Amino acid sequence: DMTARRRAELALVESERAILTQHDVLQAERTLATRLQHALLPLANRPVHVAGLRVEVAYLPAQSGVHVGGDWFSAIELPDGDALLVVGDVAGHGVDAVATMAQLRFTAKGMVITGSSLTGALARLNTLLLHSRDSHATATMVLARYNPRRRSLVWAQAGHPPPLLLRDGEARYLARPRGMLLGASTTPVYQEAECRLDAGDRLILYTDGLVEHPPDSIDRGLEQLAEAVAAPHGDGPGSLGPLLARMLPDVRRDDVCVVDVRVPGVQER
Repeated sequence: DMTARRRAELALVESERAILTQHDVLQAERTLATRLQHALLPLANRPVHVAGLRVEVAYLPAQSGVHVGGDWFSAIELPDGDALLVVGDVAGHGVDAVATMAQLRFTAKGMVITGSSLTGALARLNTLLLHSRDSHATATMVLARYNPRRRSLVWAQAGHPPPLLLRDGEARYLARPRGMLLGASTTPVYQEAECRLDAGDRLILYTDGLVEHPPDSIDRGLEQLAEAVAAPHGDGPGSLGPLLARMLPDVRRDDVCVVDVRVPGVQER
């Protein structure tokens, strides 16, 4: 039946055309999201010094698919001389995730700069997400404040993997205070934890793209990160390369953000 065959051919052509159009739309969205991300999340090309700490940041976008994620970081010196260190991760991809990332990133910094506690900032960010345009948006994050005079690190978290502390060659994860991911509940409870940082300590804050590589579990990824950070590889301050090379697969399915914080040793002061 030539008529039926012709109809099938036309349907196939229309299907291919629709696929190409959709691909073009997705590529355009990725390009826009990437440009927004670069504008809203500038990366320093060298380590920076914040409140006596040496901080290096790495941000690596996903290599597979056409999505751009909502990972972000902040590392700034506050007006009173303390350091504010933040990593976060918005669920989802694309322009909406980048827009939510920007809202959370700038709001968190503004609240802490103007005197909010870390737990107070998380509670308000949770309310912000619940009343945002996308009421189903969620995010995880770590907020940390370092006082250089007391060498005290106070931190809080919202459903985020804990920071990793390297001290005297031994790597351990900080015990997480209570904290539910942002946007998941109207009555979350957030708590703070505190630890002292000594000369020569190294603190790693990161998003789950660094440690979550299916089919392996995230617990295995956390073990691998601790092993990689503790392994002697001779990287001096200002070099995240060996750690990233050891941790990341050839193809990244998620964005990766790492904040590498080092307390100068006595000989470096």
